[in-house]
Amino acid sequence: MSLIFETEFELNEITLAAQQFLAVAREFEVWALSGNLGAGKTTFTAALLKELGSRDNVSSPTFSIINQYEVSGAILYHSDWYRIGDEEEAIASGLEDMIQQQGIKIIEWWEKAPDLLPPATLYCYLEPVDATRRSLKCYDSPNL
Repeated sequence: MSLIFETEFELNEITLAAQQFLAVAREFEVWALSGNLGAGKTTFTAALLKELGSRDNVSSPTFSIINQYEVSGAILYHSDWYRIGDEEEAIASGLEDMIQQQGIKIIEWWEKAPDLLPPATLYCYLEPVDATRRSLKCYDSPNL
């Protein structure tokens, strides 16, 4: 397991953190985000989409499971597996098909079905340092 990216940022610095992240993350087809409820996974995803040029309003896909956004003429998939019970349910929900699509996939709560993720996955752990500061560490394999 190799550390690919690490940063700490204030929430008002999230744009810079997104820019720095994108400089190393583009070689990975899946960005797997971990963090407790309220850690800022969807907020960070919104910053990433803005930096990628999306004009869409980003919302949590907790109930829809998958949201699609247009980014520079391509589709970016944002998925939240919080409500998925296990790998079998993930497959039945179409998540395996989503992973096989072209384009970037951002997955929150990937731990529900880790075996569905391809080798080209960037595993990122977002943690609150305090009320306004976050730590982000990304690896080339899961840190389970």
